[in-house]
Amino acid sequence: MKFLKNYSIDVIKLKEGKHEFTFPVDGEFFSHFEVQDFLKDGNLNATVEINKLTSLMEVAFKIAGKVRLICDRSLEEFDYKLSTTERVIYKYGQEEAEITEDVFMITRDTPSIHVAQLIYEFILLALPAKKIHPDYYEEMDDEDFEGEGELVYYDDEDAEEEKEDESSEDTSSEKNDPRWDILKKLKK
Repeated sequence: MKFLKNYSIDVIKLKEGKHEFTFPVDGEFFSHFEVQDFLKDGNLNATVEINKLTSLMEVAFKIAGKVRLICDRSLEEFDYKLSTTERVIYKYGQEEAEITEDVFMITRDTPSIHVAQLIYEFILLALPAKKIHPDYYEEMDDEDFEGEGELVYYDDEDAEEEKEDESSEDTSSEKNDPRWDILKKLKK
């Protein structure tokens, strides 16, 4: 844990204005976090830009470099170029608390903020859902990516709307095409 203290920024000493800090993110960094089977190693730089104001601090994270991933299909390791930008706000208040996932409350006498956990989480969020080795990516067709980025949550209202759409399509096609009438007579 002594290593992660290198990822602290002494904010109490900062004057109002913009400040920039750069942190290396490598295998030693990843070894201090919960082991992810798919994320093996990395060689990244995390640039943290702080804009300190009287009532809050705007913090921008720019993370770029390569991470070592394991392919979901072949289980081979490969390098994946990663570049992400995230923003976090630290507001001054009476106590330290996490208001939302990107807004934190700190006291005015908070000596430092620790950015290691945030850097790690931002890296995980920037990874693709399907980790495919570049050699196999060329072989894949559109069917392999079918459903990606589509709605996962499905409720009763969506089902009712879909049924209404289908029934209106069925009735309009039945009225326009006399062949359906003949087939329905055969069915009876």
